[in-house]
Amino acid sequence: MKAMNKKVYILSFVAVILGLIAGAFFMLVTNNNPLDGYYYLFRGGLMNIERFGNTLATATTLVFTGLSVAFAFRTGLFNIGASGQMLMGGLWATAIALTFQWPKPILLTVIIIGAALSGGLWGGISGWLKGRFNVNEVVSTIMLNWTAYWTIYYVIPKYFKGAFLETESRRIPQEASLRVEWLSSLFNGSYINLGFFLAIIVTIIIAFILNKTTLGYELKAVGFNRLAAEAAGINVQRNIMLSMMISGALAGLGGAVFYVGYASNMQIGVLPAQGFDGIAVSLLGANSPFGVFVAALFFGLLHSGKGFMSAMTSIPPEIADTIIATIIYFAATSILIEKLWDRFRRKGGRE
Repeated sequence: MKAMNKKVYILSFVAVILGLIAGAFFMLVTNNNPLDGYYYLFRGGLMNIERFGNTLATATTLVFTGLSVAFAFRTGLFNIGASGQMLMGGLWATAIALTFQWPKPILLTVIIIGAALSGGLWGGISGWLKGRFNVNEVVSTIMLNWTAYWTIYYVIPKYFKGAFLETESRRIPQEASLRVEWLSSLFNGSYINLGFFLAIIVTIIIAFILNKTTLGYELKAVGFNRLAAEAAGINVQRNIMLSMMISGALAGLGGAVFYVGYASNMQIGVLPAQGFDGIAVSLLGANSPFGVFVAALFFGLLHSGKGFMSAMTSIPPEIADTIIATIIYFAATSILIEKLWDRFRRKGGRE
């Protein structure tokens, strides 16, 4: 098992290298120097303590959406609805933040629990449809993404409209924000917030559930072979629904961290890209909780640095997005890379 995990991580590393090589080619095609491009790309996210904090803040939401997708993958499901689950988690987090005036520790606790529950319930709908009626979870989660989108479109202007614009909610008060003064000061005013520490804790908890508990074993068994799991006495329908609920809860936490931590209010008409980026993070992290955490940091660095790269060179920021897309492609086709590598090794052994 350890040898298999090592091989998977090596393939992920190869995917990153191939993606960076492809990015260098794109820079050359646009008459730019790849060395300059990568220098400013990585420097943009690491050049000082503030930018480093912003990189961590950008990566935090990706940790939660990546864990959401990875957890579903590990249990044989494809949760493409992390964006909608993020929105529902963010909606409840915003509603609680703008409604109640409790002491900050109590308010943040309720916000986090509420976001996890709302995201979990939203994901549980797909799980129930899958387990009860065998509705493809890809179809149901996509439909629920847009249901969440239009729910936000109605609820925010109706009940939480900002002072000047109907397209956004009122600003999150300091008492309800995951951003705290001591942490912002530590990182020289960056956007980093308490969600980063929550991401570390949740990553450890998910790794423990998947690898050290009976629940994790049953969930993975259902994912590997549904019929065999059912024959072994495992309640397949319950486990499918539970898996999607946990997956949705993780994305809901990402919504709370984003909307009451990274952002200062909730806007309508936006389906958060972080939900789809979570698929890329999960693939690159080999669907492993700790792999997802590292992959999220890497993508956070790319997202944080691409603006600086564009400002300091003539390289458009879309090049960084292309690099990310290429890395995703190589990560998704890692099985082909593995077969080519094994063929190369066998050929070399014969010679």
